[in-house]
Amino acid sequence: MGVCVKLASADYTAGEIVFYRGLTGALMMTALARWRGGTVATRLPSMHFWRSLSGVISLVLWFYAIGSLPLATAMTLNYMSSVWMALFLIGGAVALGTARVDGRLIATVLIGFAGVALILRPTLEERQLWHGLMGLLSGVIAATAYLQVAALGKAGEPEYRIVFYFSFGGIVAGALLMVATGMHGHTWRGAALLLAVGVLATSAQVLMTRAYSTGRTLVNASLQYLGIAWSFLYGVLIFGDKVTPMAISGMLLIAVAGLSATLLRARSSRPAVAALDDPPNTA
Repeated sequence: MGVCVKLASADYTAGEIVFYRGLTGALMMTALARWRGGTVATRLPSMHFWRSLSGVISLVLWFYAIGSLPLATAMTLNYMSSVWMALFLIGGAVALGTARVDGRLIATVLIGFAGVALILRPTLEERQLWHGLMGLLSGVIAATAYLQVAALGKAGEPEYRIVFYFSFGGIVAGALLMVATGMHGHTWRGAALLLAVGVLATSAQVLMTRAYSTGRTLVNASLQYLGIAWSFLYGVLIFGDKVTPMAISGMLLIAVAGLSATLLRARSSRPAVAALDDPPNTA
């Protein structure tokens, strides 16, 4: 998906890509709901609204970053969401005073921020700091969306309904952005890329939602972080991205921090920790 977004960014704005990604996803989820004999009608519209709002904002920022940063850099900054989840956990524990803050969790957050510093250092030299900050912000907002996905899952909402309303939010947000920034004409190549973004992103989102609802959190997170390795490989082979040793070190630190934070949360039995269990990536 990231490869197709980066290729499509040469012809379309982030808002346009989000719009067509949402349109494709909504159609796919409507078909899936009918195939399963279900419906996209929900009794939790407000929960879906806030989940879609945070998820779509994160998605727009992420696609914007992918268009201008090396693919692996943009992907890794979004994957910082697990570290932000750990930071939210620490803040919640301190604010509520109901749990002792685990020093190991603090260490994972610091490791993650060290990774960010290493990644953003070369982008600063290439005058790409703004796009790097947008990619980092996408991870912050994605962490809040994950919490809302988890709450919807616990409320009994099936994955196709959660993905449908997220996709519908993308349609609305993308349309508003297109009104503000304008629309581009289509070519066969461009249309194919937009369709590929929607199909790949929606399929991956459903698979990831299913994986986290039935599998082990740490195993899923470990496999999910392979996305960084794939994005690095695609970036070098397809786009000729020049990723410095410093940036590679930062990626490794963020992956270690994210997996460590996931492991610590999975092993904890405290209520505050259980409430922040990792749901899937919202791409």
